[in-house]
Amino acid sequence: MHMTDSRTIAASPEEVWAAILDPEVLKACVPGCTEMSGSADDGFEATVVQKVGPVKATFKGTVVLSEMVPGQSLTLTGEGKGGAAGFAKGGADVRLVPVEGGTELHYDVDAKVGGKLAQLGSRIIDGFAKKMADQFFSNFQSAVEGPQEGGDDAPEADGDGGEKKKGWFKKLVS
Repeated sequence: MHMTDSRTIAASPEEVWAAILDPEVLKACVPGCTEMSGSADDGFEATVVQKVGPVKATFKGTVVLSEMVPGQSLTLTGEGKGGAAGFAKGGADVRLVPVEGGTELHYDVDAKVGGKLAQLGSRIIDGFAKKMADQFFSNFQSAVEGPQEGGDDAPEADGDGGEKKKGWFKKLVS
């Protein structure tokens, strides 16, 4: 399965880069992630619980970052084993492009599954993979720039002029 997309994040490439290397940000952004440890230099270990169609599994795996050009691009390569449910492996090439008002994050994702998961059929797997990628990058965008205005989780105006609140990661690096 191959997927390409992009989204604009209202933060500098440096802030987006710092967030993408932070295990706490990644843990918060990966749907179903219960554990994440490690570092960008040594790679990350993660535990993710997901339900794909009728198959629910706990995947334990690793993610390695390579081909890193600080503030510009990197490659994420991951592999997870879900016991009897099978395995999932894949990678994403991520590019950060400065644009007016923030950073455009481009990603090209390739994913493969095996075992019981592969028996579900490509339509279910492809739909699930697209949903996971969309959720991850939406969560990532919210972590960096904060909730979107007008949404259910939009912050209320504060007493100092109603400035939009920053994402939790952006608060840390500001």
